[in-house]
Amino acid sequence: MQINLISDTVTVPTKGMLNAMMQAKVGDDVFNADPTVIELQQKIAKMFGMEDALFFPSGTMANQTAIKIHTQPGDKMFCDKWAHVYNFEGGGAAVHSGVSSHLIDGERGMFTASQLEEIVAGERGSIHEAYPRLVAIENTTNKGGGACWSFEEILKIRKVCNQNNLALHLDGARLFNAIVAKGETPEQYGKVFDTISICLSKGLGAPIGSLLIGSKTSIVKALRIRKLLGGAMRQVGYLAAAGIYALDNHVERLAVDHTRAKILGKTLQNCELVKSVEPIETNIVIFNVIDSINEQDFISRMNDAGIQIISMGSGKLRMVTHLNFTEEMLERVVLTIKNI
Repeated sequence: MQINLISDTVTVPTKGMLNAMMQAKVGDDVFNADPTVIELQQKIAKMFGMEDALFFPSGTMANQTAIKIHTQPGDKMFCDKWAHVYNFEGGGAAVHSGVSSHLIDGERGMFTASQLEEIVAGERGSIHEAYPRLVAIENTTNKGGGACWSFEEILKIRKVCNQNNLALHLDGARLFNAIVAKGETPEQYGKVFDTISICLSKGLGAPIGSLLIGSKTSIVKALRIRKLLGGAMRQVGYLAAAGIYALDNHVERLAVDHTRAKILGKTLQNCELVKSVEPIETNIVIFNVIDSINEQDFISRMNDAGIQIISMGSGKLRMVTHLNFTEEMLERVVLTIKNI
């Protein structure tokens, strides 16, 4: 038995999802003629109480489209120093939008409204600074170990944005993990953000796809940018059907992934080769091995037991629970860690 805990992107469609995909009605989405894509877009927009949505092949493309919607070349985006839009999207903000990124020194990928306000106030009216246009936050935070933002803090950030004419984008690649973990609702987020990206191929278990949600005006602009970036697809309803199935069947079960992640974290805390385990709120487990061993050695020991995990550098290792990580697999990983 091979166990892959590298990411929640390693899942394969369930039998029910495959059946939904095979039965999908499709058309040419470039001509807005794929009924299943239209259904998915309308479904997610309604869930969040927003006007419209657009299907993308990847979360990176959806995020980069959002940045381009809200900015012009020479503008500035504010985000956390660990933000995915800055660290893991190939410098897209600079390449595609000509935008500079002001990195905020937050905690586990999350900054405060006070930090944002202080930075914006210090730059207001300066001819030496790029025009401030956009704030981007990520929930849950990837490098922050699946940490969830305080919604009250998000509301405070929205207030700062309103006061300073800043757009607010949410990289919600794993937003449903936060919603389930904190007992929140999609509508809460739809009322606060100008645009939201949602990934279907992480915790929700679809094979491909992300969605960008926003106003009708924003989505009309996004349609043009998606075409420019090469993201327009044809009979993509087969993939959209997987997204619909995921939204209908795989949201509430995220709580199972969270529980299993916490079990892994507790087991790691009792492992003599582990120095520390970061707080676990959702499905991501980040831990540090002790100084006397090499992180690659720990990875090799796990690989020898048929368990794949990933390094994040600087002694940090990561495990991510997901749809295809079963109770039997959990028991095996726990036993392996205890005996490692």
